[in-house]
Amino acid sequence: MLNAKDYLDSLKKLNPVVYLFGERVENVVEHPMMRPALNSIAKTYELAADPLFADLSTAHSNIINSPVNRFTHLHQSNNDLIAKIKLQRLLGQKTASCFQRCVGWDALNALDSVTFEMDKELGTHYHQRFRTYLKMVQEKDLTVDGAMTDPKGDRSKRPSEQEDPDLYLRMIEKRKDGIVVRGAKAHQTGALGAHEILVMPTVALIDCEKSYAVSFAVPSDTKGIIYIYGRQSCDTRKLEGSEIDVGNCRYGGQEALVIFDDVFIPAESIFMCGEYEYASLLVERFAAYHRQSYGGCKVGVGDVLIGAAAQIAEYNGIQKAAHIRDKLVEMTHLNETLYSCGIACSSMGDRTLSGTYLVDLLLANVCKQNVTRYPYEIARLAEDIAGGLMVTLPSEKDFRHPELGKYIEKYLKGSANTSTEHRIRILRLIENLTLGCAAVAYRTESMHGAGSPQAQRVMIARQANFEHKKKLARIIAGIEEES
Repeated sequence: MLNAKDYLDSLKKLNPVVYLFGERVENVVEHPMMRPALNSIAKTYELAADPLFADLSTAHSNIINSPVNRFTHLHQSNNDLIAKIKLQRLLGQKTASCFQRCVGWDALNALDSVTFEMDKELGTHYHQRFRTYLKMVQEKDLTVDGAMTDPKGDRSKRPSEQEDPDLYLRMIEKRKDGIVVRGAKAHQTGALGAHEILVMPTVALIDCEKSYAVSFAVPSDTKGIIYIYGRQSCDTRKLEGSEIDVGNCRYGGQEALVIFDDVFIPAESIFMCGEYEYASLLVERFAAYHRQSYGGCKVGVGDVLIGAAAQIAEYNGIQKAAHIRDKLVEMTHLNETLYSCGIACSSMGDRTLSGTYLVDLLLANVCKQNVTRYPYEIARLAEDIAGGLMVTLPSEKDFRHPELGKYIEKYLKGSANTSTEHRIRILRLIENLTLGCAAVAYRTESMHGAGSPQAQRVMIARQANFEHKKKLARIIAGIEEES
């Protein structure tokens, strides 16, 4: 297994085509706007190399019969599913950001069971091909970017109805030795920190949309792949050389629009090629795994935000006020409710035909539905406790200024025993988590990551079994006998 340094060194060997502000980025690893996100991914390797966290951060692989980083592992029990949530919470606490490996991990687990069932029913050979690929991922300890979301164009139209057929990634040519694909994947979390891009279809498909039913893996610097870096609120603060003003002084997240400009995919790296009937199953299972994930990662970041709110209350001298204690309790209640949902859908998961365990679909969607709401209230309460200074602070350069600094030190001091600098740092952290770069990975991603709220409501309706519930009511009311 790689450690954090090994991981960062491995990225230096790649040569992806990356653009930011209209210019080509030659060194992703050392770029000040990109490095914090890579530090977050590196933390997953650091914990795996630390004996203190080995039980959570590593697992014994059923593929190579050896310990592996848990982010490359296929869940073999309910305990594995629970360990996933615990690890994600821990990493949220350690980075206060998105650590970007969950999407790829969830994609690996979804593809394992779906390819097995495809082969069983169709006589194809995708599953062994996938397992061979996963063996390579585990042996090299690679970071995989799971790529599902297409640009989608006009949302009222199907992929085959779009004016521009490339708005959903598709196969444009089929050869004996592979296929050529064209399109894009949007909102690609951690793509620039990945060794591999693992592509899946994004919606259920019909017969005339076979060209969109493709799943494959390619190295992240494959010819024809172009990355356009996504903007985040306050992101250029990372270019200013300020540690305080960025709020989170080490870690961060990143997104990219990933263009596939007629990219060749070799046959051995293809896991679905025209089997449109299985696109919906793959989307459903991937979404369930990823909606489970939010019961861990968002809770860990929530722990940091609650801690920051409690700390600023102390720095402001209001920690004993009844309404402050009540708000902190409410934040904790909401956060632990999210965690409970993550643990619940993991505990109620079942074994698929391939042997890989899948979460309870209903509870996973309930988990994510709650995540679309509770972090917003947690953020609101944190901003309430912090006060307006959170968004009106002078810059670090002003604070360090030989003439201005003394005024900031004097007039922005909190309680008697509080360092003005420490107060400013905590306020900047709260700003970062609720409004700045980390808000993308906490608040906004809580809404749209793993599907928007309506996507979960559709799945909840499918899984709710209203007919069974109506029968229960009829029996209790004496309308029919229990059978």
